[in-house]
Amino acid sequence: MSGPKFVQFFSPVIEALKELGGSGRPSEVREVISRQLNISESDRTELLDGGAPRFDNQVAWARFYLVKEGIVDSSKRGVWSLSDRGREIELLSFDESLAIFQRIHSEFQLEKVSEEITAQQEEIVEETIAPNDTAVSDDSSYRKKLLEVLLSLPPAGFERLCQRLLRESGFEQVVVMGRSGDGGIDGQGILQINPFVSFKVLFQCKRYTGSVSVSQVRDFRGAMMGRADKGIILTTGTFTSDSQKEAVRDGVPPIELVHGDKLLDMFENLELGLMPRKTYDVDHHFFREFQE
Repeated sequence: MSGPKFVQFFSPVIEALKELGGSGRPSEVREVISRQLNISESDRTELLDGGAPRFDNQVAWARFYLVKEGIVDSSKRGVWSLSDRGREIELLSFDESLAIFQRIHSEFQLEKVSEEITAQQEEIVEETIAPNDTAVSDDSSYRKKLLEVLLSLPPAGFERLCQRLLRESGFEQVVVMGRSGDGGIDGQGILQINPFVSFKVLFQCKRYTGSVSVSQVRDFRGAMMGRADKGIILTTGTFTSDSQKEAVRDGVPPIELVHGDKLLDMFENLELGLMPRKTYDVDHHFFREFQE
């Protein structure tokens, strides 16, 4: 099969959005695709160097090119939706998907001397973190560096960093228990919703590249039972699908799961440990209609 692997998800993204009624959040789209294509647990949790799950990133790249082609509308408030053209498409073959990729990708190659897409270029795109919006390019090298820094921290340092992250996110009275913690609980804090409502939250920090299992989520919930209204597990790794289901199981206190990619997003949004800079890329797709 020629072309980057994410091209195979062009049609599944369209089909998933149709099944969801024409629109859906990224996690919903990925869940439908995973079910329809029977994606294995190992494939869903495999990580790129930049910290993002490879499967999630491939679906995001597929959506990126579908937006550029006018089949999917730009994300608004985190929701993906089909355009009028997208709703009319019955089936998008792999050859048609590959043609879309090659045409759009060639428009962004400013220094290309031909329209041929090399295998090396395809691999570069494949291993790069997909943009969150319709920007032409995304310099994601800093995310890889940030993840490397997080993984290099000692356990106590990572716990204190998570403490700072929670404070920056609005939590109060955030305390790291350190060695005095029990049952896998690394700390606690209070989230004040309004003057009348607040929640006590217990959190756990896992600094590693693996996946948090369902048993680890259950153990954490067992330790927090009767002690807090909500739990949070922050990890530089990922969560298995069973652990994600366990986190929101009915009849028990909910647990928020913050995986590595989401953790990096939080540092971005808070500009915590990151020095922002502004730059622009030329959107050749925008100027295409004026060249005719």
